[in-house]
Amino acid sequence: MKPSILILHASGANRDGEAARACELAGGAPEIVHINQLRRGERRLADYAMLLLPGGFTYGDALGAGARLALDLRVYFEEQLSEFVERGKPVLGICNGFQTLVKAGVFGIEDTGLGMRDAGVGPRRTITLTENERGHFECRWVHLAVNRQARAGFLATIDDLIFCPIAHGEGNFQATDDATVAQMEAANLIALRYVDADGQPAGGRYPRNPNGSVADIAGICNAQGNVLGLMPHPEDHVMPIQNPLGGQGRLGLALFQAMIRAIG
Repeated sequence: MKPSILILHASGANRDGEAARACELAGGAPEIVHINQLRRGERRLADYAMLLLPGGFTYGDALGAGARLALDLRVYFEEQLSEFVERGKPVLGICNGFQTLVKAGVFGIEDTGLGMRDAGVGPRRTITLTENERGHFECRWVHLAVNRQARAGFLATIDDLIFCPIAHGEGNFQATDDATVAQMEAANLIALRYVDADGQPAGGRYPRNPNGSVADIAGICNAQGNVLGLMPHPEDHVMPIQNPLGGQGRLGLALFQAMIRAIG
């Protein structure tokens, strides 16, 4: 049987259909589920093999990109989501979905001392996604290099760059200090980086690094290796015809194929 994939929809999400198509082409069985269906108990995370949070502008990004949806996850679904992750089931967050996962503390990269969680508000993060360095919305195609040593082991099966678009105003990945980035690097939590067309490091240079992200970070994973988030949109390049340069390879579909193949 094809693995069942819950694609979570909340008001303002707008990449559900593209994500579902990518999952179908990769061999999955996606279902777009409104968050209110989860709240009413009509669907449960535990009934699915994978969770995907798509891109868009959930709740109009009124509290910051992904912040309102992250609050929903913590208030209504923290137990369900924690169990889902702890069981090793894969979770993918794309663009707004990535912002949501970071702000919900799902990656586990947070302060181990007394933080906001002790006040009942949520984890005190050492990482975030903030306004693009140049202060405006970016919509362009980028090249991504996969870290084949990342804790997300399924990435090791991807042997080429990924070429896909970005579309965000708050995609600038930042950490509290250099030590945090070094720790992420040492733990192989950095999953994808912005590079040039030849696979050479972007070196923070615009537009290869389109938003100013520290260490050219485009995506990260958790220590368990089953939660992956990235700002670019691999679901928008799943067929060669979508490539504006007319190329045949470097499809974003490779990421979905690798992740779905790895589902136990």
